[in-house]
Amino acid sequence: MYDYVLGGKDHYQVDRDELERLRRVMPEVADLALENRRYLIRVCRFLAEQAGIDQYLDCGSGLPTTENVHQVVQRVDKLSKVVYVDNDPVVVAHGRALLEENDRTRFIAGDIFEPKTILGDDVVQQHLDWSRPIALMFVATLHHHKGDRHRPAEIMREYVDALPPGSFVAVSHLFDPGEGGDHETMAAFQQAVASGSLGGATARTKGEIEELLPGLELVPPGVVLLANWWSDGPNLKPLNAAQRLIAGVVARKP
Repeated sequence: MYDYVLGGKDHYQVDRDELERLRRVMPEVADLALENRRYLIRVCRFLAEQAGIDQYLDCGSGLPTTENVHQVVQRVDKLSKVVYVDNDPVVVAHGRALLEENDRTRFIAGDIFEPKTILGDDVVQQHLDWSRPIALMFVATLHHHKGDRHRPAEIMREYVDALPPGSFVAVSHLFDPGEGGDHETMAAFQQAVASGSLGGATARTKGEIEELLPGLELVPPGVVLLANWWSDGPNLKPLNAAQRLIAGVVARKP
């Protein structure tokens, strides 16, 4: 679905049908995906150019499509290493095939909501140097966790505790703006997601998103709508309903 929205070639009829179903609920839904990818690209540029990070663990990466983490960061430093993690065996197999010629990038199968299995994976341990800073990416993934609302914060604490000092964490997440927000649109979108192949999604408030980053220093401007996280230029048009549904944040481990 993501690849379809971004104009790629690696998608199937079932993906196109599901996206069109979501479009009937929210016509601008593709803008949510586009905004998320733009945010990912800006974050990667910041981490590679400004923070000097040269190793990345991308949890829940999905199928490689246009402008993936390794493409953005390896343009800055061709020696940058990336490990992608996904739980879909088709995605993993296809991802490995697409990345076969990139010896600095790996793709592993795993459940990102089970930190011990990811952190203990041989590829993760051997491909990345855990004595130096690492960028941990959770881009549009944590809101898909099913079960206890507070479990994602516990999951993130396990990851953060394992990170070396100087590491960064980047998160994008469905956003509950609190009082005065467009709760009708969010409820309709969540219901549509829950009834389809994505299996549901939980929106979190600014405070709840900050709880996903225990003991970390937020990089200014903190938790903001994705379009407002170090945008490449001024927003000349008001953000639409889909663009207002998702926020992002980057934080550093002291």
